[in-house]
Amino acid sequence: MSKERIVQKIIAVLAADLEVLSSASRAAHAAATHAECLPDNKYDTTALEASYIAQGQANRAQEIRVALECYRTLTLVPFGDDMPIRLTALVTLEDAEGGARRLFLGPQAGGMKLADDAGEVVVITPGSPLGRSLLGLRCGDEARAGDDSAAQSFTIVAVC
Repeated sequence: MSKERIVQKIIAVLAADLEVLSSASRAAHAAATHAECLPDNKYDTTALEASYIAQGQANRAQEIRVALECYRTLTLVPFGDDMPIRLTALVTLEDAEGGARRLFLGPQAGGMKLADDAGEVVVITPGSPLGRSLLGLRCGDEARAGDDSAAQSFTIVAVC
């Protein structure tokens, strides 16, 4: 999957998530302000709980809006095997058993998984432990996932 296609898929997933969260936030807000949610006594917290849910969903929707804007304005950088890894790199890692993982180093939406015919691409950010360890490395270098003695080692086999 090309990096352009990866970014298109990320934008599509984020846009769909934003629509769902926006709708849920509106519904929770309506529930919090509905006449049936007015407290019957001092122990009735239905409206308060609904308002917390609405606020949480609104906050998450705002985070997604920020991520969407980041990806819509993202400039993809072409990489060669001799270039240091940085934002927008599509990295293929291989573990000691020969298993391969493809990672896209993006500005937001870490943990998102995108599938294609060749397998799965996982979005990671520079703020994640693996993302931090990959920054500045090149093809052929070894990267470690985690900061402790139990960290897993990977060899960088491709960067594009």
